[in-house]
Amino acid sequence: MLAKLTSKNQLTIPADLLRQIPATDYFEATVEDGRIVLRPVRITPAVDLDQVRDRLEEAGLDEGDVRDAVTWARRSE
Repeated sequence: MLAKLTSKNQLTIPADLLRQIPATDYFEATVEDGRIVLRPVRITPAVDLDQVRDRLEEAGLDEGDVRDAVTWARRSE
């Protein structure tokens, strides 16, 4: 099956191919051995930052605690 590249660098993927994979709106695109490879990706819903802040406050954590946790998690061993 052919997929046409438009002047705006957009590809139309044939419906027959899309029916063979799980429904998705996003794909991870990579180049492997000179081929374009598309992998379906499921995007999780956006996080409500107000809810995150409320939960941190309920737990007694502040920005310094979060900063320390991120620094700890990023350290290389």
